[in-house]
Amino acid sequence: MRKWFVLGLLFVLGMRMHGQGLPLDPALGITTTPLYDGATPGGDQGNPPTLTVFVPQPGHGTGSAVVIAPGGAYLGLASNLEGRQVADWFAARGVTAFVLKYRLGAQNAYPIPLEDAQRAIRLVRSYAAKYGYGENRVGIVGFSAGGHLAAAAATLYDLPLPVGTDAVDHLSARPDFVVLGYPWLDAMEPPVGKEITYCGLLTAIPRDQCAAYAAPYTPKLHVTSQTPTTFIYSTTDDGTVPVRASVEFYEAMLKAGAPVEMHLFRHGPHGTGLGKGDASLDQWPVLLEQWMRDQGLLTK
Repeated sequence: MRKWFVLGLLFVLGMRMHGQGLPLDPALGITTTPLYDGATPGGDQGNPPTLTVFVPQPGHGTGSAVVIAPGGAYLGLASNLEGRQVADWFAARGVTAFVLKYRLGAQNAYPIPLEDAQRAIRLVRSYAAKYGYGENRVGIVGFSAGGHLAAAAATLYDLPLPVGTDAVDHLSARPDFVVLGYPWLDAMEPPVGKEITYCGLLTAIPRDQCAAYAAPYTPKLHVTSQTPTTFIYSTTDDGTVPVRASVEFYEAMLKAGAPVEMHLFRHGPHGTGLGKGDASLDQWPVLLEQWMRDQGLLTK
């Protein structure tokens, strides 16, 4: 009985440490912190958003940081495949990585996920001195639905959303660079054939209101010459998210004169993370690393 009491007490203490932003595992240096101080503004209060940081080895930081937005159709989060594994990859290359748990579902419809992404970028920027990277070297990485969120953050950083009273919310929400992995960039567009849509999945939005509701959050419509430098990876025969939308976003960036690089692989299913051991797809992180070196993001 005493054994189970002690284990239960340790669990409660661990949850309290988790909520206070203390290390989940001191040996691994993994820390989770609430995205907002105090009550979470708006939306569903039952599952507050957080950031979990993965730090490089001491002395091996490059001066860059990323916010990572996992995918999951805005209904869940692939926080292992598109969160922790990606964060480990960045941290191993000297980039401080923050995995974002953003709010989801019909109770947290847009713009709430975008508010969380903007807050995350600002909060990571505020941590620059603490973790040893530059305030002007904060990027966002997103996969699938998280790729849509990252692209929205990159093109709608000036959108007037609710701003809190703390100093963090007055920092810039513009990411300095963007990485999109098989992004669901047509999430907010009317469906073509049997394609899935944000409004279709979140049935709380009436079908006859979808077009007017969604257009403000369609990234390709808001690309300008100030859109941050962007890297895009996708596969031509992705059966879940059509590559057409990524190509259109790429073309919009070209037209605007915004810096962009895109890599399309001939074959590959949706949701491959860093490649999942596929001999061909495992090469896309190699291309990403080279792109980051070209941007000066992997050297202090």
